[in-house]
Amino acid sequence: MAETVRNHTAIAAGPNASAPAARTRGSSYAVRITLVGRVQGVGFRPFVYRLAIEHGITGRVQNRLGEVDVVACGRPQALREFRRDLVGRAPPLSQPKIARQQPLDIVSPSSFVIVPSETESTARVFVPPDYFMCDDCARELADPDDRRYRYPFINCTQCGPRYTLINALPYDRPNTSMAGFRMCADCEAEYQNPADRRFHAEPIACPACGPELSFHASGVSPPSEGSAAIDAGLDALRHGGIVAVKGIGGYHLMCDARDEAAVTRLRDRKRRPDKPLAVMFPVSGPDGLGALRESVRLTAAEAKLVNSPTRPIVLAAKRSGSGLADNVAPKLSEFGVFLPYSPLHQLLLGEFGAPLVATSGNISGEPVLTDNDEAERRLAGVADAFLRHNRPIVRPADDPVFRCAAGAPRPIRVGRGTAPLELELPWRQPCPTLAVGGHMKGAIALSWDERIILSPHIGEMDSPRSLTVFERVINDLQSIYGISAERLVCDAHPGYTTHRWARGQTTLPVEPVWHHHAHASAVAAEFGGRGSWLVFTWDGVGLGEDGTLWGGEALLGTAGHWQRVASLRPFRLPGGDRAGREPWRSAAAVAWECGYDWRGLPDAADIAHDAWLKDLNCPTTTAAGRLFDAAAALILGQEVVTFEAAGPMLLESLCRKRREPIDLPLTRDADGVWRTDWEPLLEMLTNDSVDPVARAELFHASLAQAILAQARAVCSDHAVDRIGLGGGVFQNRVLAEQTLDLLSGDGFNACLPAALPVNDGGLCFGQAAELAARG
Repeated sequence: MAETVRNHTAIAAGPNASAPAARTRGSSYAVRITLVGRVQGVGFRPFVYRLAIEHGITGRVQNRLGEVDVVACGRPQALREFRRDLVGRAPPLSQPKIARQQPLDIVSPSSFVIVPSETESTARVFVPPDYFMCDDCARELADPDDRRYRYPFINCTQCGPRYTLINALPYDRPNTSMAGFRMCADCEAEYQNPADRRFHAEPIACPACGPELSFHASGVSPPSEGSAAIDAGLDALRHGGIVAVKGIGGYHLMCDARDEAAVTRLRDRKRRPDKPLAVMFPVSGPDGLGALRESVRLTAAEAKLVNSPTRPIVLAAKRSGSGLADNVAPKLSEFGVFLPYSPLHQLLLGEFGAPLVATSGNISGEPVLTDNDEAERRLAGVADAFLRHNRPIVRPADDPVFRCAAGAPRPIRVGRGTAPLELELPWRQPCPTLAVGGHMKGAIALSWDERIILSPHIGEMDSPRSLTVFERVINDLQSIYGISAERLVCDAHPGYTTHRWARGQTTLPVEPVWHHHAHASAVAAEFGGRGSWLVFTWDGVGLGEDGTLWGGEALLGTAGHWQRVASLRPFRLPGGDRAGREPWRSAAAVAWECGYDWRGLPDAADIAHDAWLKDLNCPTTTAAGRLFDAAAALILGQEVVTFEAAGPMLLESLCRKRREPIDLPLTRDADGVWRTDWEPLLEMLTNDSVDPVARAELFHASLAQAILAQARAVCSDHAVDRIGLGGGVFQNRVLAEQTLDLLSGDGFNACLPAALPVNDGGLCFGQAAELAARG
């Protein structure tokens, strides 16, 4: 269908004045419409086809590497309505935007057609995430008369895997891990029918031609397959077994969440003694949340979030008498809950009829496992059986985790269904840039022009497998988006794995960014970047410009130009990094710093004290996270923890109400930096005659008040447009909400990230933003 674009003035009778159409035969007009946004992998082309038929439009629609190109011919009124509905009635999972419209001289076609995707284009690419199972597929899954009854890989254009099975764009079946599954005649007919909801659903499959499920257990031969595999998996779960289940983005380790012995075995085998476990609940009740509400108390915001299309893990408050095993989340007031998002999970939870622990199938801290052979080898000592399938997972995507705070959902981890996460930078990136993040909560960001793509959560960067997946994601993102990085940006800490990796790439220049500058720039960039900012960057530890371990800083300025203007009183940390898992060290440090006699010191403290006196392996820190560790040790007697931030989490879970704070002295040091002195907290923290709940509440209230006092002091000398909160400490809902309330009540415009993790999971975004802002 030959076509040429003409330049001419608007035609009043055309579809609209701002985007004129050229007249064709009779009173019809022709226009070329280019749409961008999330328009791949969401059934957008068949939607356009059906919409064109409805409005009597002829022409064609074509996929051009991230853009959808539409040539539409029809009467002016029909074209206006067609254009309106392209956006207004778009599929729920799509996010289309009309980027361009051009009038055409055209030979008026007799029909509307979908033409094959163009592969030689340099258009704007968008990679779709993985989607939860839609209601239509759920109905078919449960219908005994449907040919896909109980088929765990049912999908359509509105649901199913995307990111985890795409090898290359355009998103067509030969470019996915479904390429090895040849469609049967029935699936082929659906795939080729523009009126069918499975028209060009690339993962389309059925029991006759698609992926197969199998159940493997030691001593059981041959493995069960198909529906029998599901039944065998359910039987193992009912008898207290731990089953490794292969899902969309990787494996889960699953067991009965009501069975304390099963949960204990899972914890012992995975060497995860205390960290809370996520629990998946069957869908029940009018809104699907009936079973979930029996175990947790959901706010309206949490209920909406857990039922949203991304189906994330949502942290919610425990309900007493829930029937869940106490050791699912020992001593904590909340834990992660979510609903089934894949057909396999729906089958398991629906037929099991009760909640199941569904924790990441990995060695703790590493990326989730995806390969069948590797999973069976590495999880052999953890799982009793494996429920797996033969559809390859191209790259892992762990479950996303959210927590609602200050009236909005806040991501703690981006993953399956939420990533790749695309955002816009307020500043244009001078050249394609790859930001490799920090050491904990690994993720990478690819940035060019004003675009930035955040990868799913990878894991902690201290294992060989984490580095392997990290490198694979780096290569994949550049390949899929057709962008080759021309520079690297990393954390300034030379001990981080990501820093060493970046320095080892000899073909690209490397720009280090200070840890807390990246946190500050992430906050500023998410909120548009304009104006002068004061950002409180509170976290565990990160290397500061003066060579000490920062973590309780207030930075003034704009992205690319930060100045430390406030901080906490420093103290020397005996044992350095060991303090993260041994909170007593932080407690001892603050006591020794003030000459305070703390009677809760463990036996090992004598050696540590000698080292502290001699300043051996005792780095200086201002970290708020370590101050929280100290408070947890002083109030709760915690000497050793088994996972990061365990003490602060327990401390927060005690809080019930807001207290009148203890005033903390604020003075300016010789460098002009405002310093908050936490020493007045020690007497309260160690006073055993005061209830631990009251002490925890006083501690949180006093630190929130200290932030307000610092903001007032800084703003008495400097004009500030906005105040931001960044760093992992602000995952603490009690502290974040009290701080925001105090700042807002004092007239400040205060911001807490909602698109990005406030922790180190958003560090790569801040690194890229910092460089873009510098120009």
